[in-house]
Amino acid sequence: MVAMLVLAAGCGGPAGPTAAPPGAVAAASADTRKAEAEQAVLAAYAGYLDALRKAESDGDPHDPRLADYLADPLLTRVRLAIRDAKEHGAMRTGKLVSDPTVTEVSLDTVPATVQIQDCLDSTGYRLVNRESRKVVRGSAGGRHVATATAVRYADGRWLISEGAVHKDQPC
Repeated sequence: MVAMLVLAAGCGGPAGPTAAPPGAVAAASADTRKAEAEQAVLAAYAGYLDALRKAESDGDPHDPRLADYLADPLLTRVRLAIRDAKEHGAMRTGKLVSDPTVTEVSLDTVPATVQIQDCLDSTGYRLVNRESRKVVRGSAGGRHVATATAVRYADGRWLISEGAVHKDQPC
């Protein structure tokens, strides 16, 4: 009985694929482009945070991985902060927890951009004295809203060019 229903459902119509209504293909490709951009940007953002943790832990402002995920002006700000901590005998240790979401995708702008909002949890990510491993006073972590902007470059890479932690906005 089920086989007859399946076969009957296939009868009577034209053979082969049916044409999509006009505009449906364009909408599908725009949705696909948006989803691909979101995925690529979240991967770049995760790479940035991983590279940042390593560079801050090592005290290496010129860690080459930073340039794989960051662009100016954020790249320069991150390098200066790492260098400043190193010059003052400090380093970061622990775990930085991230939970990012894409809040805006602008693929038709030049350059294309994607906005990210994150709840960064730095309660276990401490600035410590490199020698004594004591926590640097005034560097307590917490859970705060962070925002970032990714820009697509001509070679197709998405790089994080702006970022800020909003310490007045807990999450």
